[in-house]
Amino acid sequence: MSVGSRAIAAEGSRPGTGAQAGGLAGAQGGAGATPAVELRGVFKTFEGNQVLQGLDLAVRPGESITIIGGSGTGKSVLLRLIIGLLRPEAGQVLLEGQDIVPLRERELLRVRRKVGLVFQGSALFDSLSVGENVAYALREHTAWDEEKIRARVREVLDMVGLGNIEGVEPAELSGGMRKRVAVARAIAHPPRILLYDEPTTGLDPSNVEKVNELILDLKEKLGVTSVVVTHDMPSALKVSDRLAMLHEGRIAAVGTPEEIQATHQSLIRDFIEGRVER
Repeated sequence: MSVGSRAIAAEGSRPGTGAQAGGLAGAQGGAGATPAVELRGVFKTFEGNQVLQGLDLAVRPGESITIIGGSGTGKSVLLRLIIGLLRPEAGQVLLEGQDIVPLRERELLRVRRKVGLVFQGSALFDSLSVGENVAYALREHTAWDEEKIRARVREVLDMVGLGNIEGVEPAELSGGMRKRVAVARAIAHPPRILLYDEPTTGLDPSNVEKVNELILDLKEKLGVTSVVVTHDMPSALKVSDRLAMLHEGRIAAVGTPEEIQATHQSLIRDFIEGRVER
């Protein structure tokens, strides 16, 4: 059996094994390493539809992992569970070893400061300038003075390649610029974990490439753990250390980009070759 087939031979494995089902060595982050993000036996239901069914996944500190899977499989739900915007009916969601599921809202707010989320569609406040959008969380959740906040806003806008646009309104920005402002907002309060929900959706090829390079650049410069949800396979293969396939409420397979591309497993091949709706 090839390395690729060993790594992602998850199809037909026993329920609930999640990332381990892929047979990839070190899928739980390595001996002695506490995963940056870990989901254990997570169940989530919406209106009687069981979206997640005992999902297990461990994300290593500092890695970039992309969640792939068909449309409506629960990829964005998974991100919202990680940041505590949703709670599961059962299971654990651990950030750096701390289970956030039982936390009260005030405790959860403290933990959330470790995590930045880049929303699908950017979700900028149109009534605020670019600078005010980026500064929003700093003004709401820190005791920083205005000079420090303005300096940090300039710093993170420079990091995403958008210097000197603090006074610009979001309506004046292109789609790619809006996305980069959303990233700047997500990293303004320095995160340890950065979540991206469909970061390249709706962008032209040039801006897709810029966003992909930005994800890689921030991983290197900030040392963050990145969890990406996307239907864009070229982007997923470029920005990921590993990919995890979500199917029927569980992680069906985990592998490196090379392993995913080399597999003969029908579930993965159908997805990456476009025979499954993304």
